[in-house]
Amino acid sequence: MKEYYYTDGTDRFGPFTLDELRAKNISRTTQVWYQGLDDWTPAGNLPELNQLFGQAPPLPVEQFSSNPAVLDSMYNQRPPKTWLIESILVTLFCCLPFGIAGIVNAAKVESRFHSGDIRGANQAAAEAKKWTMLSFWIGLVVGVLYLIVMLAGLASEF
Repeated sequence: MKEYYYTDGTDRFGPFTLDELRAKNISRTTQVWYQGLDDWTPAGNLPELNQLFGQAPPLPVEQFSSNPAVLDSMYNQRPPKTWLIESILVTLFCCLPFGIAGIVNAAKVESRFHSGDIRGANQAAAEAKKWTMLSFWIGLVVGVLYLIVMLAGLASEF
């Protein structure tokens, strides 16, 4: 039985059976390898993996073969910034409701990217940034107002 490996561009995962690979939600452009292959290959180029992707045709890589720069940009792309750490920090220290919205969107970035939804990953990253920044600035404003009220209270005692 073949054991498959796949990569996200930085890490290698596997080995997986075909059924286990199905649960990983890889896309046609995900680079895969198994013993007997010379090099990493897009999953959409392997006939035995086409069943993982439904009825859509495989990625027409041959039309890009004359332009190595296009191929390089397709397969060496990195996911956008997730804003997950920042979202968690602003949730803990600044503004809980908006920070949670940031966390929810940040959690979507890499899964959408690795499933091939680049546009969705970029949108989720933009939403995560928006909610994280909003949470930070609201928390900062509330903190400054709290400090002013506390100083005014101390000043009124004298």
